[in-house]
Amino acid sequence: MVFSSLTFLCIFLPILVCIYFLVRPLAAKNAVLVMASLLFYAYGEPVYILLMVISIVLNYCFGRIIGAGGHKKAVLIAAVILNLGALGVFKYAGWLTQMAISAFGLNVKPVELSLPIGISFYTFQALSYLIDVYRGDCKSQKNAVSFFLYISFFPQLIAGPIVKYHDIETQISDRHPTPKSAAEGLRRFIIGLAKKVLIANVMASAADAAFALDAAQTSTLSAWIGAVAYLMQIYFDFSGYSDMAIGLGRIFGFTILENFNYPYISGSVKEFWRRWHISLSTWFKEYLYIPLGGNRKGRLRTCINKIIVFFCTGLWHGANLTFVVWGLFHGAFLLLEDFVPLKKLPAVIRHIYTVLVVCVGFVIFRSDDMGQAGLMVSHMFSGFTLTNAQWVQAAPILTPLFIVILLLAVFGATPAWKKLADRMNGSVREGLSYIYAAVLLVLCILYLSGGAYNPFIYFRF
Repeated sequence: MVFSSLTFLCIFLPILVCIYFLVRPLAAKNAVLVMASLLFYAYGEPVYILLMVISIVLNYCFGRIIGAGGHKKAVLIAAVILNLGALGVFKYAGWLTQMAISAFGLNVKPVELSLPIGISFYTFQALSYLIDVYRGDCKSQKNAVSFFLYISFFPQLIAGPIVKYHDIETQISDRHPTPKSAAEGLRRFIIGLAKKVLIANVMASAADAAFALDAAQTSTLSAWIGAVAYLMQIYFDFSGYSDMAIGLGRIFGFTILENFNYPYISGSVKEFWRRWHISLSTWFKEYLYIPLGGNRKGRLRTCINKIIVFFCTGLWHGANLTFVVWGLFHGAFLLLEDFVPLKKLPAVIRHIYTVLVVCVGFVIFRSDDMGQAGLMVSHMFSGFTLTNAQWVQAAPILTPLFIVILLLAVFGATPAWKKLADRMNGSVREGLSYIYAAVLLVLCILYLSGGAYNPFIYFRF
């Protein structure tokens, strides 16, 4: 694990911000951030810090060679193979060997490698850089410190967003952090922290309890509680981390693109993917879907390209069949929407359909295996009678705290709060937002001081 939450909040971050604003030249600021990022990663991954450093050095060299124009296609291919190969070994070797052992009855031990934190994110960032340089969308970075900063920048190193090089290239060498931007960034960071600590963690307790039930205990009510709780947990967990990363970036003068845009208000699965994990979906669109031909080579080829993209999207999340099925599940509904006139349906029907698809998809995503996923989904739709036994079973999960936080989560997953704030006078809204953030910070510190630790979901990816 990385720094404990209180250590990060009370020691690491304040000291880093003070040092950062005390040094003047931007080059010195970049060096400070690189050293802080390496320290941040080394604290949690002392074994794999060397792996990340080697990856950065190799990709820096690849970028320089590609930028110089010498055999750049061959170098890019070699770089892609090396990057994806390293990702594949650490992320999928154990899973693949286990499947081979099961399929062929081999009497060998499966490969056991711990997954380096953030490897999926920094690998994809490095690939986006190399491809951008190859395409001529940007120049290769000659300054090694600047390249180290791009790959290792600690706010989004562990769980994203995936920052594409062409989106941040100019900011590395030309940005102007100010006390005002730092205050705005801190406010955004606190909001993200509150999403995680005050909402996602409460939802996680309910989801874990529901998914821990065995086949004999699981009922329609408990299955739906688990599904809805996880639906809210994963959104507030991941969007909370993205808010924290964006806020920290803002403190240091970076503008990181948004990663979520109220995905649960979507009226189609296609719209959902324009609003959910935007950095990943746009990465696959720019670097896989369009190079495969996109929608330019006929309907059949378009369908194949979409299935490939969503297969890779699922596989990117981890070495488990549930992730692959989750990706293909979403891909299937995207294809369905290409043939069904969904827009002719009433908006409320489209919204219910989308939320149901996403909810069922996340049940598959959360399950330990496809057996558990099938069990949970079958119970969700096998009957709607509520017996006394079901209520008794669900009572320990349906605590007053859970119900209150669930209602807040549903409200917070919509732009309703933002619309209410937009009606206020600008200066009043600004002042209240900082008071609101201060209260949230106190509540988060009180919660964290209890010693509770619930890691971010995307730390596993």
